Amino acid sequence: MPSFDEVLKEAGEFGRFQKRVFFLLCQTGITFSFLFVGVVFLGRDPQQYWCRIPCASELSKHCAWTFEEEYNLTVLTSRWVNYSSQCKRYDLQCNSTCYGYTDSLSHLSNNSLGKVPFTTCQDGWLYEDPHSTIASEFDLVCENRWMIDMTQALLNLGFLVGGFTLGYAADRYGRIIIYLFSAFGAGLCGLIVAFAPNIVVFSIFRFLQGVFGKGTWMTSFVIVTEIVGSDERRIVGIVIQVFFTIGVIILPGIAYLIPTWQWIQLATTLPNFFFLLYYWLIPESPRWLLTRKKGEKALKIVQSIAKDNGKCLPQHFSEITGCDNEISNPSILDLVRTPQMRKITLILMYAWFTSAVVYQGLVLRLGIIEGNLYLEFFISAVMELPAAFLILLTIDRIGRRPLFISSAIVAGIACLITAFLPKDVPWLITSVAILARLGITITFELVYLVNSELYPTVLRNFGVSLCSGLCDIGGIAAPFLLYRLADIWSELPLLVYCILSVLSGILVILLPETKGVPLPETVEDVEQLASRRSCGKNKHPNSSTYV
Repeated sequence: MPSFDEVLKEAGEFGRFQKRVFFLLCQTGITFSFLFVGVVFLGRDPQQYWCRIPCASELSKHCAWTFEEEYNLTVLTSRWVNYSSQCKRYDLQCNSTCYGYTDSLSHLSNNSLGKVPFTTCQDGWLYEDPHSTIASEFDLVCENRWMIDMTQALLNLGFLVGGFTLGYAADRYGRIIIYLFSAFGAGLCGLIVAFAPNIVVFSIFRFLQGVFGKGTWMTSFVIVTEIVGSDERRIVGIVIQVFFTIGVIILPGIAYLIPTWQWIQLATTLPNFFFLLYYWLIPESPRWLLTRKKGEKALKIVQSIAKDNGKCLPQHFSEITGCDNEISNPSILDLVRTPQMRKITLILMYAWFTSAVVYQGLVLRLGIIEGNLYLEFFISAVMELPAAFLILLTIDRIGRRPLFISSAIVAGIACLITAFLPKDVPWLITSVAILARLGITITFELVYLVNSELYPTVLRNFGVSLCSGLCDIGGIAAPFLLYRLADIWSELPLLVYCILSVLSGILVILLPETKGVPLPETVEDVEQLASRRSCGKNKHPNSSTYV
């Protein structure tokens, strides 16, 4: 019986059918990018806010003040007596009537306040635009600002949980059914987030949206790579990430046109329901059907692929065989049991972690630096586009390892230079920061490819899932590293990113080069990679599958 790859060659490895499915599933990258970096606009710090003065807090309901009236009185008070600020106010109490309130404030302005202690904003805050971000909606400013870090950390925790739970479910119950389930879950949770009455509900469903969002992104990537031939796998794996960048480019335009965080959340969430139409447009992965011993269903799908591609399968292709070369219950010990596997696993884990911390850190940093947030975000996102094209142009010429090393070190050095550039040359700061963003984007896109090429077939899926889990852990750490270190010195996070990136580039030197080397099939093949490279041998004795 022919193998699936043999049948796929006859049906077309990247014909009209694959191109249509590829384009449809690539849209998932756009919505996932909205979720991944959306906190920059959902949780940006309000520009104008003040401590609510105690008199206003006590009398607002009693006097039935409108928002404009309370706003005018609060701002007036801050001008008269420096009575309110963003995070502190004088610890004063005043009693007044609705009509005598202004006179009371005028009297306070003439008092000596030098001996009056300061206190926190015990009566909350008043915002120029009270519903523009989650910070102004839920009072996530001053000492509560860490809660925004928490919401992003919970989102990344959701990515981590979704990667393992829905990844397992996709292997057990099918790719497309889990994709559709995840798309519905991401859409529903996103709607609840948009109408969340408090930060607790927001955080819970933000976490769940992360779980389902990771399910859509992960299963779309798997389906795309499983329906194309081996020669096209590398290209589609990189190009699908270009759509993630397109989403990052679109996001500042959406945020600029939509004034409040609720509508931004809705605009970036509702497209998930569109993906439910894929039930009629995208079939189950034939490769997965073969792993579940459903050869007849797999053959019918391949026949429809051939028909759509304008080809016809030979008569003797009446059955398809799957691959039985699997470890039934892989464990983490299989990834560290032998010296070469152990070295590869530890380095790749660190590379995943670093890529996530530095990439998310550079994106989130745009929300705390001076300048036009929308323009800076857009320019930085546009500069991510060349990353994929640079990879495609150079990866088969210079190899994976030199490109991986150089991009990580360039990102780190660019972060270091950005930290010490004078503030009066913003164009230079932006240019060098964009170079850092480009370098870490190349690193991020390469780590997935190198990860899949260095693990043997019997452990590839499990190994990639485990190592990429460090990406989500890095995402959990990223907002806390950025915002807490920035409180000490605004450029301190860049120094940390420099150390992480340069160290990642140095460690990658220890990895084997996989250019022109067959995909390893067993752990023994991986152990021999270094010796084959040093001996100049590119052929694998037991395999003829090249990448």
